Amino acid sequence: MDETAHFNQLVADLSLEERASLLEKLSSQSTFSDTVLYEEAEDEEAVDLELRYKTLPWYYKIWYKFLSFFNSRSPLKLFEDHLMIRIYRNMDEASPGFYNYQKDILLPKFHDELVKLRDGSRFFYTALDQSLNRDKGSLVVFLGSLEMPQIHRLIQTDTEPALLAAHYRDLGDSELRQKALKALDDALMGITEDQRNIMYHSARLLYCLKQLSSFLFDRLINLFVFDSSVQGNICPAAPVREQLLTLNNILASLKVPPSMSLLESLFIFVLMEKSGEPGFDIQMEMRKLLARAELSLQGIREFNLEVPMTKLLRCISRNMTIVPQSIGGGEDWYAVYRERWKNIIEEQFANFIKTRRQNDLQNSFRYFFMGNHLKMLENMYSETNPAGMNVKGNFSLSFLQTFYSVVFMAEINKFIRPILIDGEFYKKENRTEFTESYNTLIKMEDIIFHYDRDISAAGEYGKRYAQAKNDMSSLPIKRRKIQIVMEEAAEDAERIIGEAREAMTRMINVLGGILKKSPDGKYDSLSNLSALSGRGTAFADGIVKSISQFRKALQLLDEIDSMETGR
Repeated sequence: MDETAHFNQLVADLSLEERASLLEKLSSQSTFSDTVLYEEAEDEEAVDLELRYKTLPWYYKIWYKFLSFFNSRSPLKLFEDHLMIRIYRNMDEASPGFYNYQKDILLPKFHDELVKLRDGSRFFYTALDQSLNRDKGSLVVFLGSLEMPQIHRLIQTDTEPALLAAHYRDLGDSELRQKALKALDDALMGITEDQRNIMYHSARLLYCLKQLSSFLFDRLINLFVFDSSVQGNICPAAPVREQLLTLNNILASLKVPPSMSLLESLFIFVLMEKSGEPGFDIQMEMRKLLARAELSLQGIREFNLEVPMTKLLRCISRNMTIVPQSIGGGEDWYAVYRERWKNIIEEQFANFIKTRRQNDLQNSFRYFFMGNHLKMLENMYSETNPAGMNVKGNFSLSFLQTFYSVVFMAEINKFIRPILIDGEFYKKENRTEFTESYNTLIKMEDIIFHYDRDISAAGEYGKRYAQAKNDMSSLPIKRRKIQIVMEEAAEDAERIIGEAREAMTRMINVLGGILKKSPDGKYDSLSNLSALSGRGTAFADGIVKSISQFRKALQLLDEIDSMETGR
């Protein structure tokens, strides 16, 4: 079972009650702080410079007008310069060592705090890469199961394919699917305003954490160079002003820490890879991640407490009106939530239809194989062999393997082998086509056996599959390596199936030509047909039955392919 299957199993195994219980245990056992991450200072509010100038005493205005005669700046600008110097002095007195106003240089203390912020936010970069970036819809749906459990339960119940099929027995698959989608929209109508707000704020918080953790800290930090005069790293402030403005906007938007519900949803994705390991303890793993999250959030708090970013940016920009701008994000949570539920419903119906087709096929197999069970490949994925490779085409190969032993060798071969040995074809090309098709079919069991061995743990595909699963690369690279092995194995299976199909089709044509006895067509009869037939009709009846069996085998292969591809 691959990583996605492990994750789906981890989520599926957690009922709504278990999710709520886990949330309650995490909340009760944790010392997670709910202290705000960012608190706007009173003296960092927007400044109306013109209004403040207008309210100055008249003698101050005269003084600034007098000064403006001796330089090119307006009285208002001179007034702003005076205020900026006062702001800088207040900032430097309260938080020294971050910035040199005269030289417009960021100092070593700012560099060190920036490095700590980068390192602290790195945890959420990994967590969000494995969740928000990987499958945003599933993350929002899981969060919804904690924040809106009644809505989640209603959707689950009212869109269940089996329940709908039992209730609406006269409806087809398409109509049932439409009923499920209508039930989804009806359930979504029950979301309250409070629930919408909670989901929006959680989604927005995720977006802000993503913006902070993916901020290009290294690009900014690498601009600092060591200066022996201050025994630390410094950087000209003007070139990095825009980057600092962006960072300040992100930090000011990230005011409150994530809720426990949001963290549980986030950590479920982080634990995806570990979920299949022996001895996996979800509560213990969650507590470990919670501790790491607290350290990361504490680093953000400390940066905001230590570094007066807005004042710093006002000094760098020489602009008193600068205030942090709230960034957007999270507005699309409802669309993402609904779309993911639609996809879940489509997946459920695809599986429901596939299972129903499998049951129908099993009935057809039992009849076609005269009561014999389908002989599955030993190393393919199944409920009894979860370590096997789940390759498209394995089911068809299992069918062909059973067809070979139960139908071809036991039934068909006793009628077509005499043709191979003694048949005298009028047309040489008919003999060639018959012989090639017969040889393909007679070798089919060995070819499938070798393929089955290749997908075993000791086989070529099996070894590469295991290596890819255990690869220590990033998750996208790991998935791609697994995908390459699966695609190559599927191509191999498709080649074997294609050759068997072609051999059966050609055999039907040649055998049909033998029975028709029509010299005008492409396929002609045998010159010694009467000798092969003997005195009775058993031989001709056997050929007719063989053609029918080949046609039925091709039909069943088509149905298997439709089932696997969901057509």
